Amino acid sequence: MTGMPDAAEVDRRLAEVRAKRGYLLPHHGLLAIAAPALLAGYDAAYTALTLTPRTMDERSKEFVWLAVLVSTDEALATHHIAKFRNGGGTDAEIELAVRLAAFAEGASRFAFASEKWGHHLPAYNREAAYRAALDAAQAGSTIPRGLVEITLAAVQTTRRAWWELAVHIRGAYSEGVPELELAEGLSYAMFPGSIPNFVDACGVWQGMIERNEVPASESFRLWGAEASRQKGFG
Repeated sequence: MTGMPDAAEVDRRLAEVRAKRGYLLPHHGLLAIAAPALLAGYDAAYTALTLTPRTMDERSKEFVWLAVLVSTDEALATHHIAKFRNGGGTDAEIELAVRLAAFAEGASRFAFASEKWGHHLPAYNREAAYRAALDAAQAGSTIPRGLVEITLAAVQTTRRAWWELAVHIRGAYSEGVPELELAEGLSYAMFPGSIPNFVDACGVWQGMIERNEVPASESFRLWGAEASRQKGFG
């Protein structure tokens, strides 16, 4: 076991984190004192997640982040607003991110109409109604529909809304979204929306590939084929 670090060591650790990020959130300080190895692992994961460029441009990446933060009631990470604006994002697009998070919150009402009123509304189509409402929510926006599909896939992951997630995975493929961009966008739900939710969302996508519900690439089909080998895991 290791003992309590002295004040000089704590000050050094806190300064190191502050220098890298430009800010110090409460959990950074706690981990710096109590679990520096865990902080280092967390920092490496966060750096790879969102500080190191992957496939999405800054504006697109931060748009997904904003909608995810709204959907998870995450008020601390306001630096994503500045990052979005610095990437070329507008206030009107921030409003759309808020609107999409609000839209996702009400998505279960389409399920209600379909499941509870179905015998009264035999022609009701849940997915068509859902998409018509989304069309209205996005009307006139400057955000491409492919990015909307990615964003709502991430947002619905935070809500464990697996039917809606599947709708947006199919939508992303229909819009020609590169799979690596969809994967990146989905990963932004990981920290604020919980890793278990992200794990399950990956399972939804993997299952869709295994069942040939989306036109996956060869690399992603190899991943999809693993789904049947993991039955009963956990």
